[in-house]
Amino acid sequence: MPSEKKISSASDCISFMQAGCELKKVRPNSRIYNRFFTLDPDLQALRWEPSKKDLEKAKLDISAIKEIRLGKNTETFRNNGLADQISEDCALSVIHGENYESLDLVANSADVANIWVSGLRYLVSRSKQPLDLMESSHNTPRFAWLKTVFEAADVDGNGIMLEDTSVELIKKLNPTLKESKIRLKFKEIQKSKEKLTTRVTKEEFCEAFSELCTRPEVYFLLVQISKNKEYLDANDLMLFLEAEQGVTHITEEMCLDIIRRYELSQEGRLKGFLAIDGFTQYLLSPECDIFDPEHKKVVQDMTQPLSHYYINSSHNTYLIEDQLRGPADINGYVRALKMSCRSIELDICDGPDNEPIICNRNNMTSPLSFRSVIEVINKLAFFASDYPLILCLGNHCSVHQQKLVVQHMKRIFGNKLYTETPLSSEAYLPSPEKLKMKIIVKGKKLPCDQDILEGEVTDEDEEAEISRRLSEDFSREPKLIWLCKELSDLVSLCKSVQYKDFETSMKAQNYWEICSFSEAEASRIANEYPEDFVNYNKKFLSRVYPSAMRIDSSNLNPQDFWNCGCQIVAMNYQTPGPMMDLHTGWFLQNGGCGYVLRPSVMRDEVSYFSANTKGIVPGVSPQVLHVKIISGQNFPKPKGACAKGDVIDPYVCIEIHGIPADCTEQRTKTVQQNSDNPIFDESFEFQINLPELAMIRFVVLDDDYIGDEFIGQYTIPLECLQPGYRHIPLRSFVGDIMEHVTLFVHIAITNRSGGGKAQKRSLSVRIGKKAREYTMLRNTGLKTIDDIFKLAVHPLREATDLRENMQNAMVSVKELCGLPPIASLKQCILTLSSRLLSSENTPSVILCMKDAFPYLEPLGTMPDVQKKVLAAYDLMIQESRVLIETADITHDKIVQCQKAGMEFHEELHNLGTKEGLKGRKLSKAIESFAWNITVLKGQGDLLKNAKNEALENMKQIQLACLSCGLSKTGSGHADAKSKRCLEAIQEKDTGDENGRL
Repeated sequence: MPSEKKISSASDCISFMQAGCELKKVRPNSRIYNRFFTLDPDLQALRWEPSKKDLEKAKLDISAIKEIRLGKNTETFRNNGLADQISEDCALSVIHGENYESLDLVANSADVANIWVSGLRYLVSRSKQPLDLMESSHNTPRFAWLKTVFEAADVDGNGIMLEDTSVELIKKLNPTLKESKIRLKFKEIQKSKEKLTTRVTKEEFCEAFSELCTRPEVYFLLVQISKNKEYLDANDLMLFLEAEQGVTHITEEMCLDIIRRYELSQEGRLKGFLAIDGFTQYLLSPECDIFDPEHKKVVQDMTQPLSHYYINSSHNTYLIEDQLRGPADINGYVRALKMSCRSIELDICDGPDNEPIICNRNNMTSPLSFRSVIEVINKLAFFASDYPLILCLGNHCSVHQQKLVVQHMKRIFGNKLYTETPLSSEAYLPSPEKLKMKIIVKGKKLPCDQDILEGEVTDEDEEAEISRRLSEDFSREPKLIWLCKELSDLVSLCKSVQYKDFETSMKAQNYWEICSFSEAEASRIANEYPEDFVNYNKKFLSRVYPSAMRIDSSNLNPQDFWNCGCQIVAMNYQTPGPMMDLHTGWFLQNGGCGYVLRPSVMRDEVSYFSANTKGIVPGVSPQVLHVKIISGQNFPKPKGACAKGDVIDPYVCIEIHGIPADCTEQRTKTVQQNSDNPIFDESFEFQINLPELAMIRFVVLDDDYIGDEFIGQYTIPLECLQPGYRHIPLRSFVGDIMEHVTLFVHIAITNRSGGGKAQKRSLSVRIGKKAREYTMLRNTGLKTIDDIFKLAVHPLREATDLRENMQNAMVSVKELCGLPPIASLKQCILTLSSRLLSSENTPSVILCMKDAFPYLEPLGTMPDVQKKVLAAYDLMIQESRVLIETADITHDKIVQCQKAGMEFHEELHNLGTKEGLKGRKLSKAIESFAWNITVLKGQGDLLKNAKNEALENMKQIQLACLSCGLSKTGSGHADAKSKRCLEAIQEKDTGDENGRL
């Protein structure tokens, strides 16, 4: 079957528009009409039918068009009652006339919308000479490069080439293409020209390459950011990297360097432009990876107590198959340690020839020598991470062989073994930084008050759980085992103890003692006492291991226990699947060192956090994650699919994992029979209440499967996402990266008031303060303390108002610029500057710095539409100014209340008793106190961050105005003054950061 012709040039878009198609016309009165739209043959007007108007009125002159917007970014779309049912990616608006009226349209697909937007933008930007340029579409830099490639391979110089040679040449230029697809394309071209020969001409080669190797979605993006050219220059690339990709401190020289490295044509490299093929290569390169390179190194504070980190942990490390039948295998340790695992398990038993062994006690056929295992551990302990390694010993040895275990460990590990006695004067465990390159032994310990050479201790064997479950006797006493003093002395920071309840633990447990919880027990506690579990884990390590009923070695969901602060959640590394994907993805962050710092709300001594919080977490600003799934590349057939051809029907699932309030899943539509470059073009939004604990998992599945639907996945912590246009390298079921298999996406993260659905947001702006949500303080029932917290009510409202007013003002500017909420302020200024040019191409406004704030002053009379935009801009500057100038005072008031409250922290029990509170009421008072302190700290931090954001916005606006020419007055005076003001903003910024904030 002939393949559908791809859009690969402006002339393709024009041809499509001239042929015409049906679009839905949206009216402000919520009505939607189906109309057939065409472009005139002379490219001068857009027409539609049927229409009640006469033919000359049912048209729009191209010369009257001011701008073309993609998405629901006009008042008509925002206020239309049916807007929720219209896809953001299928909507477009043609803005025309001096009053900026809008013709609002909806295409049947995002692809069709992109064709109209790209084609109309091209025509508007070249309205003076479109016909000439249409004819010269084969004189683009790309075609010039392809001709040189063809001529270099055409050794005879006849201008024709064997089909086999052409196929090889295209495969060399694009290794991901299938040979059969290239041959089919040549056959189509030759058939369309009614040729009998299979020899390929230069023009046919160029045509085949363009159709096969042009990704339409990348072409549309290139046209959009190059201001309707067929290539990017250094300036276009610089604006793209700053405004879209979130890259800071970019220079023209850096952009020219990117062009030199990725542009395929020599002419492009010399002249400094990037054509479609080089741009595609750049977007696919590691420089545009979705994973933030900052997080590929250790970026978190590693000086906190060990209990404040999630620790990459393995269960039954010696297994590479299931726990019922699987033999012990040294490769289990090799794999875990190479994946930065920092907690591994060794089940030691008596072995023959007086040598301890490690084995699966359900399968004793292939034991491992204990000595050989710890030699491997010693070699690889710090291969992937310098931070401490915890050895969880399952001791099933006789006293005699225990002594041999100790001898081997001391001899092989040497001074890496950490055996220092913990200081009772300390309150918390040492930090990972302090324990670098150390091996810590977790196990049982003899009572320190008895000077004995050996003694009995309770056995914490996980297999005991099975026998207890299988027998009816749940109350049976745990069995006792003998332990020698030498092995006991190797245990210092991780002494295993039995968990009874939180009240006992908080009173009697030492900070160097660790409890192990079965999956079932940890789940029960997490559901019944989520706040207590978090508080317990601030000071003590807790280890959670999979249920003994998981005889197939399936994995628990680690997120359920991370949400409660559990540090050591042991995973069956040998069992791939969604749970292992989450675990692997989570520990990619912080340089993949095996330690991830928990959110501060789960670490601070006085703070309130419950994993079961519905909605907003006190003191944390929710974020909105905007994901556009654009396309896929080179999807393989599912591995386990049987009796099925190579054709697949892919779709993409986006899963959010985190606290229960954040967990959700959405999916794209299915693309029929396309594995090479399926186009999805669908946008999604997710509100994330606790961003620091959130992960996003992209899963590609086959909708028409037999036996297996899984194609690939990628899991990444939200904190590691890079904004902008990114390619995601998909991983196979077992976690390996698949070559050339990618998902092309656009990512943006906004705060709640800058995100959400546009029409709902504009309503909330109009409603104003009545609809505003304020984080409320709780009544503790202790008058002295409640009186202090009452003083914080007004500053807290003030802080929220300052932040929200600035955000709402920014949203209004974006809406009036016709931009989505995810747009940056730099993009707003770029849009504004193009609108504010007079007919002589001179700006109708000028940047005017007042007290180091970037105001825009009109130069003469302006249309009402422009006045409205400028008024919104002025309000945004004013609200930012109020925030910057008053944030310190409000912040100080909040901090004072927090400090005054904290002075009563130690006295809470006594105060409660005096007021007659006890039992549950006293616990509730302490919980409310922690909630209030968390709110005060969090709101203070949010205000501080908002001030820094506002200062950064002022700098970005000024830099954007300078680069758009809004500061030029004919002399260098204004520029010099602007630069001085920019320095003043920078000084104010650093001065404030060094001072109170």
